[in-house]
Amino acid sequence: MKETKIQGQSARQDADRPNLPRSGSLAQQDSLLPVREYKDRLFKKIFGDTTEESKRWRLDLYNALNGTSYTDPDKLTLTTIENVIYVTMKNDISFLIGSQMHLYEQQSSYNPNMPLRGLMYFAQLYQMDLSIRGLDLFGSKLVKIPAPCFVVFYNGDRELPDVSEQRLSDAFEPAGRGNDFEWTAKVINIGGKHNEGLLKKCKALYDYCSYVNRVKGNLRAGMPNRDAVGEAVDYAISKNMLDGFFKTQKMEVMNMSLTEFDQEEYDRNRRREGKEEGMEEMQSRTARNLLDMGLLSHEQISQATDLSLEDVTRLSEELAAAR
Repeated sequence: MKETKIQGQSARQDADRPNLPRSGSLAQQDSLLPVREYKDRLFKKIFGDTTEESKRWRLDLYNALNGTSYTDPDKLTLTTIENVIYVTMKNDISFLIGSQMHLYEQQSSYNPNMPLRGLMYFAQLYQMDLSIRGLDLFGSKLVKIPAPCFVVFYNGDRELPDVSEQRLSDAFEPAGRGNDFEWTAKVINIGGKHNEGLLKKCKALYDYCSYVNRVKGNLRAGMPNRDAVGEAVDYAISKNMLDGFFKTQKMEVMNMSLTEFDQEEYDRNRRREGKEEGMEEMQSRTARNLLDMGLLSHEQISQATDLSLEDVTRLSEELAAAR
């Protein structure tokens, strides 16, 4: 079957992309750090490429998930949309098989908005499918569409069950309204020792998880990003993971892995900074309330809120000026 890929225009321009943090020798490795694009992801390279080996791994993953035994990789027709216009998706893999439309996403950070993101992504997939088949939504005949299946492979640090479900209705406001409409994302935890049965059924997924876990273990041991990735790649090569893929694609794997783990570090720092800003705001609000009550000295308020005495004095002066 013919593979179909759509190239859209990215809604995010290069100027909006973050300057990713680099440590040590990474600053000198510009050739190994391309401008981040959504396509630069190892999971997609393994399971969502057009090579014969990627077709085979994609079929193996589908069979392992669905308990099927298809042998022809061309039964799966790629429909992945590149650089989705309206929503920041990582656009890992989407494909048609029979009368089903599948979307597989890999996430290393927990995101409760996946049902909404998937809904927006599927809307574009269906628009593309209807256009290809020349179907008219304004006629009197019911238009049949492929049944959707949305799977998120999660391998982050948050403890989740083997399989869980995210519901779009959880985001509805007011809560409890519109529950006759539902859209779900099936979250499959492939981190740690979760879903070992699934990993045994799909060697490509097992090898991918083993490599990622190796990198994470190296990072937890204090290795710089480049060393952590390099050691894991060499380990994967020594174990002939993915049938030699890590050896033949070593530099590209290094590129993708360094970019991804640098992005994860950037996201963690951004969330940490947001928490720190929230904590400072809470401390300031508490100090203002205590100053309004007039029961404690500035020194006592400083001790109670962990703000400096200078900050408490400044807040006191601001309150006095506002009165």
